[in-house]
Amino acid sequence: MVIIKNVTDIQQYIKNKKALGCKAGFIPTMGALHSGHISLIEKARQDGLFTVCSIFLNPTQFNNKTDFEKYPVSVEGDIELLLNAGCEVLFLPPVSEIYPGGPEQTETYDFGYLDTILEGARRPGHFKGVGQVVARLLDIVLPHCLYLGQKDYQQCMVINKLVTMRDMKDVTVKVCPTIREADGLAMSSRNRRLTEAQRSVAGTIYQCLVSIESKQGSARFAIVRKECEDILTAKGFVPEYVALADARDLTLLPDFEAGRPMVALIAAWIGEIRLIDNVVLG
Repeated sequence: MVIIKNVTDIQQYIKNKKALGCKAGFIPTMGALHSGHISLIEKARQDGLFTVCSIFLNPTQFNNKTDFEKYPVSVEGDIELLLNAGCEVLFLPPVSEIYPGGPEQTETYDFGYLDTILEGARRPGHFKGVGQVVARLLDIVLPHCLYLGQKDYQQCMVINKLVTMRDMKDVTVKVCPTIREADGLAMSSRNRRLTEAQRSVAGTIYQCLVSIESKQGSARFAIVRKECEDILTAKGFVPEYVALADARDLTLLPDFEAGRPMVALIAAWIGEIRLIDNVVLG
């Protein structure tokens, strides 16, 4: 695996690969890698693409300074995981390479409705930062495919919109299934910060999502939502939202609607850790 830390070198490397007829599969990350990230590397390889993974802890998408400061960093372990997964290129830039004129000089994007609900409403400025960094990384890597995990459902929709807004017709966004622990907990870098006691109940979020899915058609969503909030609270969580939305555009729904593609989404705090998850209703 080649490790590249500056824009000029990675662009030249990718240009040389493309000259040979190769196509790039790109997996952007903030590090603290886990099996969910590795599954995206594996999917890109299965698709016959050469894999480019970036590790960049983007300061502009953290609306909570403490969250940024406590975000787990494990570059040596990440490199080992990527080597074992067969990743071809790791782009490991400093902030000066991503934001050479400073973040304030980097273009931002208006995601409209998506920036006003759920994650957008509760993390002001978050998607502005996501748009900044993803646009910059896409301009650097110019991949054939961009691989994302479904756990960050709303973020996936934001990035899809970003690609459309920027008319990047040569980039295909592929959203891949959430990878879970044995108890259903969605794999996340933030899981590393959970205490043993917190980790023992963290799977409750997924259990609530499964309950929502199983009760569509037999109960009103308002009732099911209250049940989930009560269960989470009893387990020591502070629920932030338990929501139902149209899976295509994230329009919030007051109740289940037969025949409509829907997604259930949950965000909840346990101690100082904020966890999110979702399930597309079948």
